[in-house]
Amino acid sequence: MNELAAASPTVTAALGLVLAWLLVGGLGLVRPNKTGWIAHVLFPLGAVIALGVAAIGTTTWLPAFVTQQMVLPLGLPDLPFHVRLDALSGFFLVLLGVAGTGISIFSAGYFRAGEGTAPGLLCLQYHVFLASMAMVTLADDAYLFMVAWETMALSSYFLVTTQHRLPEIRRAGFLYLLMAHVGALGILLCFGVLHGGSWSMTFDAMRAGTLTPFWMSMAFLLALFGFGAKAGLVPLHVWLPEAHPAAPSPVSAMMSGLMLKTAIYGLLRVGLDVLPIGPWWWGTLTLALGLGTALYGVVFAAVQTDMKRLLAYSSIENIGLIMAGIGLVLICRCFDMHVLAALALAAVLIHSFNHALFKSLLFLATGSVMHATGERSLGKLGGLIRRMPWVAAFALVGALAIAGLPPLNGFISEWLLLQAFLQTPHIPHAFLNMIVPLGAAVVSLAAALAGYVMVKFYGVIFLGQHRENTLVTAHDASGLERIGLAWLALVCILIGAFPQIALDAVGHVTQLLVGAAAQRGPSWWWITPVATHQVSYSGLWFWMGLLVVTGVTFIFVRRFYRGRVRRTAAWDCGYPWQTPRMQDSAEGFGQPIRHLFGPIFKIERELPRPSDAAPRYRIQIDDRVWLACYQPLGRVLQRVTENLAVLQGGRLAVYLLYSFLTLIVLLVCVL
Repeated sequence: MNELAAASPTVTAALGLVLAWLLVGGLGLVRPNKTGWIAHVLFPLGAVIALGVAAIGTTTWLPAFVTQQMVLPLGLPDLPFHVRLDALSGFFLVLLGVAGTGISIFSAGYFRAGEGTAPGLLCLQYHVFLASMAMVTLADDAYLFMVAWETMALSSYFLVTTQHRLPEIRRAGFLYLLMAHVGALGILLCFGVLHGGSWSMTFDAMRAGTLTPFWMSMAFLLALFGFGAKAGLVPLHVWLPEAHPAAPSPVSAMMSGLMLKTAIYGLLRVGLDVLPIGPWWWGTLTLALGLGTALYGVVFAAVQTDMKRLLAYSSIENIGLIMAGIGLVLICRCFDMHVLAALALAAVLIHSFNHALFKSLLFLATGSVMHATGERSLGKLGGLIRRMPWVAAFALVGALAIAGLPPLNGFISEWLLLQAFLQTPHIPHAFLNMIVPLGAAVVSLAAALAGYVMVKFYGVIFLGQHRENTLVTAHDASGLERIGLAWLALVCILIGAFPQIALDAVGHVTQLLVGAAAQRGPSWWWITPVATHQVSYSGLWFWMGLLVVTGVTFIFVRRFYRGRVRRTAAWDCGYPWQTPRMQDSAEGFGQPIRHLFGPIFKIERELPRPSDAAPRYRIQIDDRVWLACYQPLGRVLQRVTENLAVLQGGRLAVYLLYSFLTLIVLLVCVL
């Protein structure tokens, strides 16, 4: 073990940090009810470890770095654990570390009373969750990968059901755990196909194996199903809108910002690293599912009235964009278009990183709002920019970033993905030449609708007047919460200002997976992903221009109009009784989308009665996929289990008979 550790110092350091996370979590059980000890000592320690994980991952981008592997003295006698640190796993460690740092700092100020679970146990679950996600990225064999994957699922389940005394929380947790294990079954079957009868579970053995085209496709489809269930690919998305509202906000941030990216990592590892180049329909299927998921998610986000469900559907939309990019990578790799594949893969990786940042930022901001107001419904919020200016400022950064507006980081990845789609007419395939460029239109539509959703999200929560009298007592975020939010917002701004650094950083990953890197710009402040004479962008110059225009406008107004502007009430349209109820509501804001995409939704309306003293219009929007697929399937399974329950008669003799018959059947089958 010492020789192996000496040969792989970076891997050893990464494993040491994972063990440190577990140790910090275990320390929470030493004084399980001391919230000050847990919040102000252990969670900041977890943040420091997350920074170390990010630093370890960053070393994989150094030009002199060589992929490092190690065999651990753990596991089964003939099936030890293997770990590997290369450019791909290093990138996702950086993602985990950078976003995990902000979430951990925020959690130190958020988990004041344990949120329904004993604080010490919550601390253990939280850090086990972080450690298991790190081990998923480091695993180099199917055995360790599945152990880490199941640990991640179980620890996140307990975090989702933190307020386990509430029946709806338990139901949401059960649905999440069920879908997690359905996806895990697909991944396990995928690895079973990949080992090809060699009984070696290492990824190196799977890369060296030979499979027929049929079994290659089966392995890919199983991977797409398994990782798609964890990522929230439609129609396997039903757990996201239920689990995110149930979980505490920092847990929602980790699940949406970090855990979903482990599914992206797994699909990249299997589809682009372990499996050889497949047929073009692999990419076409992934592309179609991704684009459909993106549109489905953003349309449902536009009509939500619960701010956490809105962000959950927004995560589905962003996962759809990432999956569409992966599909484009698979298509380009099939036709040996390595530079275009590298561009699409760079967009996928950068958008994964960006989504981890701004979605975590938004979920944490909603957590601060919920702590301050006790409300999650958009219909009961409003005007919080006056009471919570810090949270409003950081939430604005996240909203602009997720809307894909320059000069923030969300624009960079969506712009790169759009540039990749615009180059697809060069694909030497007539059908794909006709179909794939339409993906650019779908990406543009999804981005436009995402901006619409964020106007609704930010405007209804922070702008306007208070919709409830209780909001006047709302308070801003605590100091630690502000630091966590500021960390995530700052990284969003830096990536937007210096996109070339991000593009260079993922170049090592694209070189590993597709054998090429996206084109560099003429300087470190310009990116030209296709060609210098076609498209280019500079986030730094955009920021400078924005600051100059803002500064000049400020000076001009102060110089020429200060003291000359008469302030008066806004025009009331001839109706002087302006009340908070006259503001545009969340339901009203989403009405155009409900009208345009009406067949997608299952809508139930409750109209006000004439006798109501304060009439209110209510609307309930349900997911047709859930109603058409999962509810009937649940009823069928319920009937089957009720019929099978008669086998449990409670008599020992009957159970012995079952065992005897099973033994006879096994002997007959084996012999």
